[in-house]
Amino acid sequence: MVIDENGQTLGVMNPLEGRRIAEERGLDLVEVAPNARPPVCRIMDYGRFCYEQKKNQKKQHQVQTKILKLRPKTDQHDLQTKLRHARRFLEAGHRVRFVVRMRGRERAVTDRWIAQLVELTDQLRDIGLSTGAPILEGGGVTSTLEPRKIPTKGEARSVEDLEKEIAAEGGADDGADDDDDDEGGA
Repeated sequence: MVIDENGQTLGVMNPLEGRRIAEERGLDLVEVAPNARPPVCRIMDYGRFCYEQKKNQKKQHQVQTKILKLRPKTDQHDLQTKLRHARRFLEAGHRVRFVVRMRGRERAVTDRWIAQLVELTDQLRDIGLSTGAPILEGGGVTSTLEPRKIPTKGEARSVEDLEKEIAAEGGADDGADDDDDDEGGA
């Protein structure tokens, strides 16, 4: 069974006849259903077909967890560098886990390091959501940030739509102040 490029059935024919028709039209004869009886072949531009199939495949983004290791005595400038890295990772859509490793007497004042992690995660609040309070695990304190959901094209709303929504909520008010009615006392 041969189907032409417009989707019309040309009927059951010999493979050689199908190839000849495809060559006359400058296209390829592609077997699309080999297990059917009779096998179904389609006349099409196979290169273009493959290109469009590849283009239509959705590329999936693997979310990775990026771990940033800190020490309790990490200098302020180094913390800012780590924050820049974390911001870049979150913007790329990755999870970020801060780990503060402690040794010896540093473990006696874990509250200080927990407060330091809370401070760090607050600085990234605009692009990341904290999955919970910092947790004491093993020899350190960890805190994880998830990237904020960025609206996709389908979810994004235009400025006009937002203005219409605001106008609908506030009634037909154009923003002008109607207080002058009170001054004219009748």
